[in-house]
Amino acid sequence: MLDLRGLWCPQPVLRAKTALRGLPVGGALVLECTDPLTEIDVPHFARQTGHRLAAQERREGGLFVFRIVKAA
Repeated sequence: MLDLRGLWCPQPVLRAKTALRGLPVGGALVLECTDPLTEIDVPHFARQTGHRLAAQERREGGLFVFRIVKAA
């Protein structure tokens, strides 16, 4: 899990990219973000890199939570 609260574009995606490198194929990474642009950036990142966006949720207080599953 990555706590990316308070970080702004492009930091959340760059940190997710780095974290995914250390995961095995099929491993999941959960991101907690406060930057509203992550609603666009994270799904786009997952599509472009071939990873699967397994969940996307907007919670109270402006928290955005994403679950990315690493592809081969």
